[in-house]
Amino acid sequence: MKTLPARWIANRSSRLRGLIPILAAFTLAGCATEFLMMPTPNLYTGPQAKPLFTDAPADVRTPPLDVLFVTDRAPAASAEAPEPYTADRSRSLAFGSTTILFGEAVTWDTLVRLSTERTEPLMLKLGPTKELGRYPPIPYGVIETAGGLMRAPEVIEAHETASRALQAEVARRLASSARKEVVLFVHGYANSFSDAAMTMGELCHFLGREFVCAIFTWPAGGTRGILFGYDVDYESSVYAVEHLRKTIRTIATTPGVERIHLLAHSRGTDLLVSAVSDLVYEAYTHQSNFARRYKIGNIVLMSPDIDADVATAKIFKAVSDPDLPYGEAPNPSMLIERIPEFRLTIYVSPEDKALATSSWLFGSIARIGSFGRDTVTPKYIENWRTWGFIDMIQARHTAGWIGHSYFTSDPRASADLMALLRYGLRPNDPGRPLEEIERPFWQLRTQHGASGSK
Repeated sequence: MKTLPARWIANRSSRLRGLIPILAAFTLAGCATEFLMMPTPNLYTGPQAKPLFTDAPADVRTPPLDVLFVTDRAPAASAEAPEPYTADRSRSLAFGSTTILFGEAVTWDTLVRLSTERTEPLMLKLGPTKELGRYPPIPYGVIETAGGLMRAPEVIEAHETASRALQAEVARRLASSARKEVVLFVHGYANSFSDAAMTMGELCHFLGREFVCAIFTWPAGGTRGILFGYDVDYESSVYAVEHLRKTIRTIATTPGVERIHLLAHSRGTDLLVSAVSDLVYEAYTHQSNFARRYKIGNIVLMSPDIDADVATAKIFKAVSDPDLPYGEAPNPSMLIERIPEFRLTIYVSPEDKALATSSWLFGSIARIGSFGRDTVTPKYIENWRTWGFIDMIQARHTAGWIGHSYFTSDPRASADLMALLRYGLRPNDPGRPLEEIERPFWQLRTQHGASGSK
């Protein structure tokens, strides 16, 4: 066996010691039982502020906010556990309702005021959580027949029962929602169930409580393995792809759903891209367009912790395989339909320390979330511009030491996200001020309209 040079080992150990505080801080940030609500997005402050609540129905104008969850986390062993679901994997996909509590004994009028005029801190915490249904464990059971194997009838019945129950729950929420649209959030590394729920809760709140808000929460936040469990979380995100794909398909086929917006952060972006890649393949083989078939409005990747080449290979997997059956036979010259309402928005920051750590761990040249215009080749720019549905939003000088969760911590970034999802604005439309670098690259402006940060 080849012996590594002592100097190489020493350098690597030195670099690892420097990275451990970053990973430790990043991990501990996802372990709080209470959650300080994000700053008010710039969209709702200042002389030209938009109203925060306009079309929210009366039954959601109460401080507690109900969020739909879908998870393949293992449930806690007892009701007294600090989290309703753990960081362990479950082979059975579950769904239900969880409540986000805003402050202590805060009235709706006070919450509305504090949401736009933060005169005092506002703490969030997880309220009651109730599981409403569960799919059979994977792999689904089979029975032997004279002609071969087939799925067991009882498994098919259990699967269909669970799907009907999930769709009924989505339909129930749609009935009391101002918009017949679903926003599904997929969290990142080291996040607990509570972390995911409360992040979606505050985003849903600042979306005017007009959408059906949901989380897909996978078994992140474990402490086994090396480097604070990052390697275990990585494998758990790979494990969860099948369940996320099933979740998106089930929601998309729910009667009454007009559009789905898919959001993911950090390691959750790889999970989402993988599930979407499979669904693109699936739609293609059915001679259909992915965005149209699954009613996708926006896919938003925030601080994506995914190798740029891996992301490109997954996102464009179907178009890069002209031998893939399009219906009954390949059709290399088939016309790829443009869907004007569909956008892929990627928030990036060259200053993201967490992604620098991830890049070092994997040996990648760059994670896509740490891209800047100056790190992208002209060929990438040309390809993205030709596709026409991709926007890269660059954040510089964001709040926080690690700079990885700026989509909630930086009011410029959260305002841009709200302008995209709630108002459907394109980059630099009135109400969504961005500085053009070179399309598809844009940069968040400061309060005063210049690039950078105040």
